[in-house]
Amino acid sequence: MTPSAALASVHALWWREIIRFVRQRSRLFGAFAQPLLFWLLLGGGFSASFRPPGAPADMGALQYFYPGIIALVLLFTAIFTTIAVVEDRQSGFLQGVLVAPIPRASIVLGQALGGTTLAVLQGAVLLVLAPLAGIPLSIASIAAVLFVLTAVAFALTSLSLLIAWRMDSTQGFHAIMNVILLPIWLLSGAFFPVAGAPGWLGWVMWVNPLTYGMAALRRCLYLGAPAAIGPVPPLALSLAVTLGFCVLAFGGATVVARRAA
Repeated sequence: MTPSAALASVHALWWREIIRFVRQRSRLFGAFAQPLLFWLLLGGGFSASFRPPGAPADMGALQYFYPGIIALVLLFTAIFTTIAVVEDRQSGFLQGVLVAPIPRASIVLGQALGGTTLAVLQGAVLLVLAPLAGIPLSIASIAAVLFVLTAVAFALTSLSLLIAWRMDSTQGFHAIMNVILLPIWLLSGAFFPVAGAPGWLGWVMWVNPLTYGMAALRRCLYLGAPAAIGPVPPLALSLAVTLGFCVLAFGGATVVARRAA
């Protein structure tokens, strides 16, 4: 297959994800409503007692949870997008794609870019609420945040695809989601900082690649006020690990897709 034909297949699968999203408005509600509900209820409930270790004394729960809620929107969008892989297998569409003369990497890339685009757009909309969380944004910080959102969304979508390509039912995918994907978010520093975790849990959080995506997101949100971040990994290290996460997750999804029947 020529490069132009491979790019055309990537574009077609990417555009299919966009069209599918536009026609399923409930996905937009689901991706936004639950994270926002978590943010308001948990942030409000913990506001009187939550004090993140190493963070400024005036940082409340709503402000601390805000970057984690953006990451949760990315995760939910990745999950909703990749559930479609299981549905496509059940409907027969995926089998039709697999027998076409299209490289498996192009199939995975088109699906991953579709989910990434939707996730970044929804995450960008959520940036409107940053002032409510006490986070002032500048043009530089918005640009940096969008870059990090793109990397994290691509990694999470690719990881979800790696799982979804092996699933034969949506029930199985939901079970794996509850055991793997949600704990990855919970143990990323989104809900509580690594500095406050007990020994073994802290080590699990340090080896969690999403921890570094969260650290990069926090540093970019507070680009002009680094003292308000707290004890998180440096930006250069966080970006390097996040980009490595993208490569490994996409490579793993491609390998699984090549083995799929």
